[in-house]
Parts: sequence; C-alpha cells; structure tokens
Amino acid sequence: MSIGAIASFIMGFALVVGSIFAATDRPQSFIDFPSVLVVLGGTLAALFISFEPKIALATLKNMLNAFKRHKDSETSLKDEVGRIVRWAYIVQKNGLQGLENEISEQLREDDAFLATGADLVVTGYTGAEIKQILEHMLESQAIRDAKTTDALKKMGGDSPAFGMLGTLIGLVIMLGNMGGDPAAIGPSMAVALITTFYGIILARLVFIPLSTKLAARNDVTLFKNNLQMEGLILLAERKSPRYIQDKINSFVDVKEQFSIDRDLNNPAANA
Repeated sequence: MSIGAIASFIMGFALVVGSIFAATDRPQSFIDFPSVLVVLGGTLAALFISFEPKIALATLKNMLNAFKRHKDSETSLKDEVGRIVRWAYIVQKNGLQGLENEISEQLREDDAFLATGADLVVTGYTGAEIKQILEHMLESQAIRDAKTTDALKKMGGDSPAFGMLGTLIGLVIMLGNMGGDPAAIGPSMAVALITTFYGIILARLVFIPLSTKLAARNDVTLFKNNLQMEGLILLAERKSPRYIQDKINSFVDVKEQFSIDRDLNNPAANA
C-alpha cells in the first residue's frame, strides 16, 4: 500500500472533521443519509450513464489502486538503462539467443511491456518495425488509461452538481413547510445545505485528487516505457553498448545517469 497516499487521505478528512468539531457542539448535524444518497448515488448513476459498464467498473477499481504502491514511480531509470546496456553486451557476446534467456516469467509479470519488446528483438524485427509496434502499444494504453482518469474527473464535476441538486430539493421541502413552526426553518436549511457540502468534499478530496494522481502515474509509466522502447530499438539495430548507454541516458537526470565504467559491475545496476 502507498503509505503517503493513505496518510494524506486520512489527514484531509481529519482536517475537515476536526474543523467541524472545533466549530460546533452539534457535529451530528453534518450527518444526513438522504444527502449522501443523493450525492453519491447520483454521481455513480451519471458515471454508468456516461461510460460503458466496463469503463465505469474499471474506474471504481482504479480508485482503490491509487492507494497501492506504484512500482514504476519507485523504479530507478538508471537501473533501466543499466539493464538495457547489460543486454547489449549479452547480445554482442551470445547473439539473440542470449537475450531470449533473459526474458523470464518474472520479467513478463513485472514488466510486460519490456518483455514484449524484448520478444520482438529476439524475433528479428528491425528497429523501425519495433518502434512502430511499440508506439502503437503505448498509444493504445494511453487511450485506455485516459478513459478512467476522464471518468474520475467527470465524477469530480458531477458530485458538486448533485450536491446542489440535493440542496434544491431540501429548499423546496423547507419552503413547502414555511407555514409551520418558524423555529424549524434553521435546522431545515442546514440539512438542505449538507448535500452541497458532501458534493464538494467528494470532489475535492476524493475524485479530482485521485484522477490527478492516476494521470501522474500514467505519465511516469509512459516515460519509462519510452526509455525502454528506445533501448530495444538500439538493441535490434545492434548498436554498441556504449552508444546505447549514451543515447538512453538522455532520459535520466544528469546526476543519476548510468556509466558503464562505474556501474556495470555494480549488482544494483544489473538488477
């Protein structure tokens, strides 16, 4: 699990709850089940109306995935360069058969994109052909990823709208009872406004932050995949290990770049 994401999520809600307890001696007035039903139910209904069920369900699943550790965000690009350079030496020494031996089941599980690209190199495709195939894979993946982040952004826009809808419903009910006890107007107005409160909380602490986080993670993965693709293309073209190092080091911060002379025999670089 992502400790930072979970801690930030808890802190955000704790801040809101803490401010409520500090401001009133009746915090229970902020709890209203019909308001939750209007905001959350309406937002989910709009999600399934706007998107196909498969996309809507994937969106809800990805909300939970946002609280898990993101492997690509923790991956060292320097180590990725080191792996490609090591593969270049293997190809130089043992040919494509040597590279094929590096494509383990563990690699396929941990990094399907890299394993697929390495398969293309072993098959004997040219660098241009590999680039075309892998670019199509990245474009397709980006489109799939964008659907779920767009759906979350839409939920972030819908929840305040349904909060306002709940407020309007409450106001209509309150105005319909205006001829009764005037003392009941204040509590009725408070309940009417609770739905807007819920809508804003869900939008600003749940849906929009999660869509932003997932989009940022997708960018990290795309950047790493582009580095890998460039390295695989150079492997297919049988470029020298040092040339490959210099070419794909351009993806890495200057202070963290891989060096054959310094890092090749470092076990961390070969991981």
